[in-house]
Amino acid sequence: MKDLRENRTTGAILLNMLIAAVSLFVNGFGVFLTIHAGIGSAPWDVLNIGISKTLGILYGNASIAVSVTILIIDILMKEPIGIAMFIDAVVVGKAVDFFNWIDIVPKSSTVVGSIVMMFIGLVVLAYTQFTYMIASLGCGPRDTLLVGLAKRLKRLPIGLVSIMLLGTATLIGWLLGGPVGIGTIICAFGTGPVMQLAFRTVRFDATKIKHQRLRDSVKVIFGRKKKEEPLGSEYYE
Repeated sequence: MKDLRENRTTGAILLNMLIAAVSLFVNGFGVFLTIHAGIGSAPWDVLNIGISKTLGILYGNASIAVSVTILIIDILMKEPIGIAMFIDAVVVGKAVDFFNWIDIVPKSSTVVGSIVMMFIGLVVLAYTQFTYMIASLGCGPRDTLLVGLAKRLKRLPIGLVSIMLLGTATLIGWLLGGPVGIGTIICAFGTGPVMQLAFRTVRFDATKIKHQRLRDSVKVIFGRKKKEEPLGSEYYE
């Protein structure tokens, strides 16, 4: 298990890529539920849906465009990049398209039912975030962007930076026709506590995960990792 967590072999990296991909696909189901609740979407989804409506493209394609843009910004800010970040950029959005296509969950006809669906979606997001993170192949592009901005806006607490970032995404998405409502508020303020509770149930401490950088994953896969390289040098917090 230690070898799998530390991604020291090609097999471990490939297995963890699969774990990350499956986790993110199920994560997309959680996103689908929060959108399908029909009472307003999470801030980034407001933006994705707004772009989708404006350009007449699928949600997944809009999500990929936003994710890739953010990923480029992360790279320009020289923030740590991992393989799973690229998987994240593609899989979640297209998973939402898939669940929209099969229309597996009927829409709620009541506000209470919609709120329940919203919270179920948040629970799915929380647990799949756990299984995604234990792959140790990188955080999501948006989380990396938040950390990168917080580093550069040192006088501002990261909570305020997060509010500014989410507020900007919500405003732009709303102007483009994205759905803003009570669900947006629930997602903005409920995602963190639900995730924290979920992590406690599985005794998971996200701060102890050491994510492997993309360049070091490539070294392992192509057999270029130097034997004299110090233990842990291929990881970032």
